[in-house]
Amino acid sequence: MTHMQIADAVEAAGKPLELAIVLPTLNERANVAPMVARLEQALGPSGWEAVFVDDNSRDGTAELIREIARTDPRIRVIQRIGRRGLASAAIEGMCATAAPFVAVMDADHQHDPVLLIDMLAAVKSADYDLAYASRFAEGGTAEGLSSKGREKGSRLANALARKLTGTELSDAMSGFFLLRTEQLRKQADRLSGIGFKIMLDILATAEPPLRVKEFPLKFAQRAAGESKLDQGVVLDFLAGLYERWLGRVIPIRFALFGTVGALGVVVHMAVLTPLYKLAGVPFGFAQAVAALVAMTFNFWLNNLLTYRDQKLAGLKALCFGWGKFCLACAIGYFANVAVATMLNDNGIHWYVAAIIGVTVASVWNYALSSRFVWGRFK
Repeated sequence: MTHMQIADAVEAAGKPLELAIVLPTLNERANVAPMVARLEQALGPSGWEAVFVDDNSRDGTAELIREIARTDPRIRVIQRIGRRGLASAAIEGMCATAAPFVAVMDADHQHDPVLLIDMLAAVKSADYDLAYASRFAEGGTAEGLSSKGREKGSRLANALARKLTGTELSDAMSGFFLLRTEQLRKQADRLSGIGFKIMLDILATAEPPLRVKEFPLKFAQRAAGESKLDQGVVLDFLAGLYERWLGRVIPIRFALFGTVGALGVVVHMAVLTPLYKLAGVPFGFAQAVAALVAMTFNFWLNNLLTYRDQKLAGLKALCFGWGKFCLACAIGYFANVAVATMLNDNGIHWYVAAIIGVTVASVWNYALSSRFVWGRFK
């Protein structure tokens, strides 16, 4: 086919591809067809594509999208197996399009696709590098947030985000934004892909800083499906801080795991001290009890923070996950107790002996739990 024939075919099909809309999904089958209809109503019949990035939903979301795509070439799906997380899904979707402009928005109808027209115009004008929709801008509303607590949490996170990015943002927690695809690709290797706030990651790692245009968003109630956020969403900012200042030296997940481990030491000593010093329990037994309590605490907090993008949910998954975490850490656990007891028996101060025991176990615990509990063998 000649270049002229290709141009004629494109003209016959409508406007050439200009904008890709990336929509991460998790059990959102009921939202897909209405969202496609809303996108067409807002953007017209051509010039755009919707890239749904589905985290292997149980409700057949990906199958439905493929069914729609058979007769609608504007619709695509990336079904991810063994990978989860909103940020990484958005990155994969944005890197998978040939469109010169790309937007990220939710598939649950809380974001109004009509805003895409003005957002696209702002970035195309070359006056701005990124446009985003804000619930807290004048004219916007946050009524779709599930609770007043979530709204307060978002406002606190926004204040922290301004410190992190150096950019004035009224809604850094927004998941609805648009930028040039070329800009995203330039930054892709610096994005962590961990957590939920991909826009924050983009702004924090951009060199030079991006010029941002804000649009008011009337944040609607969720239509159907599962939320990809939870009440621990503000913890994403800890990940953001690590990535900003330590990411090029220490892997972010290891840094988070280490932070949890440090908190686990506090828990460990809080259990060991009253057992050994106040209750008179033999040191070895007290150390064993403290280690088990700290290990349980570490599992819970790692699931909430370090592996939020691969979070285990539901009683059954949590119980199995805890069991595998304990099993994976068993050698580290016994090494902890054995090393600490040996040092204490040889005259090392009990406090120092306990800390050394915990340290010996930490590297082993990270390596195996990453692989067997939240990794590919989970």
